[in-house]
Amino acid sequence: MFRVLGGTWQYFPNEKTVSAFGLRGPLCVIMATEVSEMEIGNWLRKAVEWSDTTTLKIQEDVCLHLPKLHEFLLQIYETLKHMSTIAAIEKFPVLGQFLGRLCWNSFVIGHAGTRKVLMCCLAHLYSSEPQNAIEIKANSWIKKLVCHLFSSSEQKRNGETEILGQLGCSTAEYYDMLLKNIISSLIIQIKRSWSDKNKKDVSAEHAHALSVTCLCVLTLPEVAPLLEALLLYYWSGPKEVLDNYFLEALNDVVLRKKIVLSESAVLSLWLRHLPSLEKAVLDLFQRLIALQSKSEKEMEQIIKNSFLLRAACHPSIFRVIDDIFRNALLESDGNVKVSTIIRVFTHSFIKEYDKDNLQPKLPLRAYFPSENPALVLALLRKYEGLPSDACVQHLCTVVKILRNMDKEERTADCVFKSWYLLIHFGEWVDIAAEQLLTSDLEVSDDLLWLLAFYYNPCNENQSRDRTMMEAKSAYRSLVSLFRNSTVCVTSLKKIFQVENKSDEWQACTLQLIRHLCVTFLLCSPEWHNIIKQCISFMTQTQEAASEVSDVLARTLCRLGIPGMESRKIITIAHWLHQDS
Repeated sequence: MFRVLGGTWQYFPNEKTVSAFGLRGPLCVIMATEVSEMEIGNWLRKAVEWSDTTTLKIQEDVCLHLPKLHEFLLQIYETLKHMSTIAAIEKFPVLGQFLGRLCWNSFVIGHAGTRKVLMCCLAHLYSSEPQNAIEIKANSWIKKLVCHLFSSSEQKRNGETEILGQLGCSTAEYYDMLLKNIISSLIIQIKRSWSDKNKKDVSAEHAHALSVTCLCVLTLPEVAPLLEALLLYYWSGPKEVLDNYFLEALNDVVLRKKIVLSESAVLSLWLRHLPSLEKAVLDLFQRLIALQSKSEKEMEQIIKNSFLLRAACHPSIFRVIDDIFRNALLESDGNVKVSTIIRVFTHSFIKEYDKDNLQPKLPLRAYFPSENPALVLALLRKYEGLPSDACVQHLCTVVKILRNMDKEERTADCVFKSWYLLIHFGEWVDIAAEQLLTSDLEVSDDLLWLLAFYYNPCNENQSRDRTMMEAKSAYRSLVSLFRNSTVCVTSLKKIFQVENKSDEWQACTLQLIRHLCVTFLLCSPEWHNIIKQCISFMTQTQEAASEVSDVLARTLCRLGIPGMESRKIITIAHWLHQDS
């Protein structure tokens, strides 16, 4: 429990939380007070006093102080979680000596909870990528202690020395081999018990117990094969056999790249434990939102490195990811950056899906089961290399489907589903804007309607009809400028001037018109000389700058695809995007 003492939160373990490193409670225990070097020194002196555990007096003293020691080790664990190995050594020079002495005290490690928290402290001191001699030496020392604790060995140090002499190997080599042998032996035991149909209950209990034991050594690379064996274990029972805290903690170290597991093992982790998958998606989403760069290529790289892209090829995982994105879009009220993340993830996912045609998988349309099948098929069509006439014709088909749905199914849920699906394939909206301004069209109303629906899906109180009307006026002005030989910023400014101040444009209308204007400037070579001044005028606010930057980034990403090259536009867009 927590109590307020002196204005700060203090932790007092109760019966449930004392078992945090036993079997049931969470690994993460909040500590208010930071560990000090003096406290470690005091406990080290105690550990030195306990060196000889053969006397009754020492045994009683250890038992008397064990609860406080256990709580102090929890504080150390919480402190080490946020420190590198070298930082911990520099801040607490005697920490290694203190932990080492405790690990070899049979009365201290005889308490399961204390033994486990010791293993956790050691695992956090382990460097997955040692950078210097100190960290390399620390890793060797940690392996020795973890092996000793992990195997609950009762061998005495004198006995070990004799064995090492007979084997002709060093202490480091001996413990390295011993740890690997222990792991191999456990994996073999698991596989044998799983293969025996008459021992299903025993194997499930054994797998659960092992998952709890592994909680303390998740970051040690030698344990990775055992972790994978546990994750790939199939259990047909109604409940998850592996410990929930084990799955949560393992997901955490995988996300922080403290340990590397095979893709099949990570996929199994996310399929077994929905909270872990949700946390992985939110972690990716937060990194993309926090990304300062406006480059969609950088977004694509982060998505690609997350493994969620490959995992999304499993339809169940794709639906979970998509539902989280859907909620983010709703919560953010259609935020531009959230829309971009959804579109970039969908684009990257389809590329990943198309990579391996030999692997049997569901058709792409099956990943969007609740949406209109005709609309899904239309939006899934590849636009790369399509001639202008074919693009316009296909866009009219998309508009026809959306308009029919809009007339027949006016519920907010149906409209949102259609709009959300269009967000996934926003490239078609960009193509519609481009075709509006570069082609002689008799279907401009259809394409304008598509843009109006994209930026204003809700038509309460004829809101979208108003957006459509205002966008049409701006479009006609741009077409006039496109055909006019006069090039000046003032002409463009007039498009943004609303005659009646009491009847100002809606935010969604402004977004649409900015989109059309940026497309117009990119597609009009004669305007390239003053394009920077025009963009500067259009981006007076942070919101406007973000929207314009997003259109430029989308243009760069789309036109950079083979079959869509437009070198002049790419050069201009890249130049503007760098300054935006």
